[in-house]
Amino acid sequence: MKTKEELEQAIVMHEEALESSRHSVVVDTQDLELAKKELASFNKPELTGTQLDNISDAVLDAVGSFDFDDADNYDKEFELDYDGKVQLSSLDFTSAQELIEAIVEKVHKLFVEVDEDEDEDEDEGFLNEDYSGRREN
Repeated sequence: MKTKEELEQAIVMHEEALESSRHSVVVDTQDLELAKKELASFNKPELTGTQLDNISDAVLDAVGSFDFDDADNYDKEFELDYDGKVQLSSLDFTSAQELIEAIVEKVHKLFVEVDEDEDEDEDEGFLNEDYSGRREN
């Protein structure tokens, strides 16, 4: 049978080992997250600050020149409330694809397109997704 001092020493040793393991888990988790970020960025093209500014300016120009005030860009539904007032019940932005195309066109003008390697798998499906700006009151 162990003495009181031996048991207390065993408890201290186990607590120190547990704390060391906790620290190791924290460090390993941080290293894992960093490695995931580095892997995600590995195949991204590198751009200078000026190039990024040019892309931002192209997007701002495309969005800025889009006519958001044109009523034909929206589907609207009205309803009559209990007080006899007409109110807008829903507003659906229907020209999202045209806006996307305007932005893409401006950004494409900044680059020269080159042929890709056939082995590369690029995810180009994001431009074909349904983007709608539906808002309901």
